[in-house]
Formats: sequence, C-alpha cells, structure tokens
Amino acid sequence: MDSMIFDVDGTLWDATEIVAAAWTQTARQGYDPQMTITAQRLRGLFGKLLPDIAADLFPDETPERQMALIEICCGEEHRALLDAPHPPIYPGLEDTLQVLSKKYRLFIVSNCQAGYIEVFLKCTGLARYFQGHLCPGDTGRPKGDNISEIIRQHHLLSPVYIGDTDGDHQAARQAGIPFVYASYGYGQTDSPDYTISKLSDLIHLA
Repeated sequence: MDSMIFDVDGTLWDATEIVAAAWTQTARQGYDPQMTITAQRLRGLFGKLLPDIAADLFPDETPERQMALIEICCGEEHRALLDAPHPPIYPGLEDTLQVLSKKYRLFIVSNCQAGYIEVFLKCTGLARYFQGHLCPGDTGRPKGDNISEIIRQHHLLSPVYIGDTDGDHQAARQAGIPFVYASYGYGQTDSPDYTISKLSDLIHLA
C-alpha cells in the first residue's frame, strides 16, 4: 500500500446536524414553509450524487428546479460550516493523519458539490495532509471514475479507498482497488477488504 483515498461524510466527519439546519432554512424559504430536513435523513442520502439527493428532497419540482434549490442549499451549507465554532470531525482524525502522512500519500474523493472538500479542508485546517482531491462537482463524473482519475494523475501504485457506504465499496471495486469500510459511518456493506471501527485503526492496517 502506497496511498489512501478518503471519502468525507461519514468517514472523516459528520456534518449532518449543521447541514440539516442550513438546508431546512433554504427549503422553507423556497419550497415548503413546513419542511424539516433532519440529520438522520441526510445520513441516508449523503454519498449519492447531488441530482439524486435533490430529487429525493424536492420530488414535486422539475429537475431544473430541484437542482436550483439544492445549489442554494449547498451555498448555505458552506457558509454554515465555515461559521461553525468547531468542525464536526470524528475523534482522532488529525492524530491519525499525522501518522499516516509520514508513510502514505493521502487523497480525498467524495460524491459532493464543487467547493465542499475545500470547505472541509478550510474548516479543519487539515489541507497539509492531503496531496489532492476530486468530486463530481469538479469533473462531472461519479466516484469510481474520480478514484481512477486520482490514481492516474498521481501515479499511485497500490492505493486503498476508505468509505462508509455500499456505494463507496462499489466505487472502489469499479476503480479496481481494495475497500476499507468505516463501520462507524452512515451505511453498511458486505465483504469489504478491511473494516475499521475508528479512524486510528488505519494506523495498524498494514
């Protein structure tokens, strides 16, 4: 193993409480004054592509209107995360990255909108540990393709992908690399190559 590629939501942090509040405010102003979007609901949606999330949240709208609403949600989400007094990272994240970065090259690939990974890195102050990142908002392509692109761009020889959902597992399979399942996250999957119950478990992975 020469490198690790990380998912964000449910793997590096849990921002759903902050995001849910921001999205609820937007939805009430532009879609349904009574609508409440909960953190629990977002945990079931995060990891999907943004158009699919928009269709789930705003089913009565046209696809164009769905995307317009979700883009406003994302803008409010970024502001809320940047204004939060403490980034909602999982325990031990920076200590783990400090150790891992001495041995492995670290990257991020997430199924998020453009700018979200940058917000994560700015909120947490952890940009120095990562050598690159990609998302569908940058490339227009899904997670499996973006994992493959990171591998190609950075000439990675033996990477693994760390995520918390079956979609993450399938993306790693598409890219032809091992999958590390973060069991503390949002989703479930069958037969991952490795399973971790906390971030620091990665230190002893190989």
